[in-house]
Amino acid sequence: MIKCESCGADLLEGAKFCSNCGTPVGIKEEFTVRSEDLVAKIKELLHESDVSRIIVKDESGKSLLEIPVWAGIVGTILAPWLAALGAIAALATKCTITVIKQKTS
Repeated sequence: MIKCESCGADLLEGAKFCSNCGTPVGIKEEFTVRSEDLVAKIKELLHESDVSRIIVKDESGKSLLEIPVWAGIVGTILAPWLAALGAIAALATKCTITVIKQKTS
């Protein structure tokens, strides 16, 4: 049986979220980018069809922004997230982007 990476609870087969803590279940990828490349990398990731959540962390690992990704996300919904990313990029020198992708089985 698969366990939740956050709380260790047993996950049901095919679960998209942990029933105990609500953490999304999926495949994680991490990227480290310079602050000036942050917005471009996020825009690139938003075009991938299997991305369900994007988490941006600073150099110390502190979570700065979590972006839930829905199918068909449009510019007017995306604009506030990109503005926040611009502010983060102005304050941080390097950021880590954690991408949670939906499992395909």
